[in-house]
Amino acid sequence: MTESVRDEISQLAGSIRTLERQLEVALAKRRIELNYKVLDGVVHFEQAVIARHRLLKARLLSYIFGSRLAMILTAPAIYALIVPLLLLDLFVAVYQAVCFPVYGIPRVRRSDYFAFDREHLAYLNIIEKINCAYCAYANGLLAYVREIASRTEEYWCPIKHARRVLGVHPRYGDFVDYGDGDAYRHDLERLRDQARTEEPS
Repeated sequence: MTESVRDEISQLAGSIRTLERQLEVALAKRRIELNYKVLDGVVHFEQAVIARHRLLKARLLSYIFGSRLAMILTAPAIYALIVPLLLLDLFVAVYQAVCFPVYGIPRVRRSDYFAFDREHLAYLNIIEKINCAYCAYANGLLAYVREIASRTEEYWCPIKHARRVLGVHPRYGDFVDYGDGDAYRHDLERLRDQARTEEPS
């Protein structure tokens, strides 16, 4: 990879990180508009907002009987996924605990990927809160697993694919190009050193 292309990739990665920080600022402004604060991981709404939310809550029986039959029938298939998700969680935790220290790869912090805060929303009934907790767990777990996998890939096989793939992780942009054997041999140790840091470059 030429220096100019590497510089361009670094600049684009930097632009993405800048945009992510700007998004966080915009989300913080939106929190102010919605009258809530997050203090020590706990969400706090003003009492007037909580009262308004309670008026919006769907009553449990009307929520159940108002659901389409197809939704009720597919619920067991959706919730059956909890078994493979829990197994994935267990196996990945063991994998990371056993293998990452051997290669000097920093462990991924679970707490960075899991957010269970929707139970504080007074406009959700108990079924909606359970559904939200399930979605938060599934999506948090997959993001957590993806980061573990990306650190593993950066260490063992930091080579881009021949074809374009959607949803690549942030470390992928610095991988060597497919078919560039010289760059692979030249950059492998640098990329392994990079994998030993918590943040992609």
